[in-house]
Amino acid sequence: MTTFHKLAACALSALILGGAPAQTALAADVKAQASKPYTPYSGQAGKDVVWVPTQQALVDRMLDMAGVTADDHVIDLGSGDGRTVITAAKRGARAHGIEYNPDMVTLSRQNAEAEGVKDKATFERADIFQSDFSKASVVTLFLLTDLNIKLRPTLLKMKPGTRVVSNTFDMGDWQPDERIQSGADCTSFCRAYKWVVPAQVGGDWRLGEGSLKLTQTYQVLTGTLTRDGKSMPISDAKMDGTKITFTADGQRYAGEVDGARMTGSLEGGQNWSATRAAS
Repeated sequence: MTTFHKLAACALSALILGGAPAQTALAADVKAQASKPYTPYSGQAGKDVVWVPTQQALVDRMLDMAGVTADDHVIDLGSGDGRTVITAAKRGARAHGIEYNPDMVTLSRQNAEAEGVKDKATFERADIFQSDFSKASVVTLFLLTDLNIKLRPTLLKMKPGTRVVSNTFDMGDWQPDERIQSGADCTSFCRAYKWVVPAQVGGDWRLGEGSLKLTQTYQVLTGTLTRDGKSMPISDAKMDGTKITFTADGQRYAGEVDGARMTGSLEGGQNWSATRAAS
């Protein structure tokens, strides 16, 4: 129940129990409260988590870590007072916030207009777990680890190369690609993590006259390269979005994944390519 509705309920009780003088006083209080601007406070209850504002210094570092530019579409899950969305919009990005609290949505829109970015910074009142944010190139969030894990299957289905940045809370056993600390002036909630959604490459591939068998756990790869009847384990293998790197038989492979095809080069300049084997 909002403060306004609580006061309205009190006014109704006064009408029944206290008579006209009490009703008049409380009605005036209701009117005065309704005219005040909405002011959120750190620790206030929300649908999934309490609201704590991200310090501006960490907002800036998170967007730096994600490499946000004017070419990006940033979506903030649980956008609160809108500061992350507004900061991204000031960098030229198209930015959108999804927030369950309607008062926060209204406040965010007012803040975006005051900062001169209302055309690039937009907000909607919605449940993040029932929202489509698949078009984002950058996803930001400040939730809890269990909520991040709940979102994880959806995030992993996003376009490879999508950057995901979280304030403070991790993704369970999906290890981050990068982590930072906000700085010496920060006193709480001072770290952030970044993940890059990896292309899915697990399975069998034909590589020249040989074969490549890959097992994938998030961005980490293991497997074997078979050539001339000899199977060799791969090492130091991982995905960075659509980029793949691994070492086999003393050679370093680097390439790009495009659906069912990989192309790249070996250290020294020799080109290589692989196609996914028919299942």
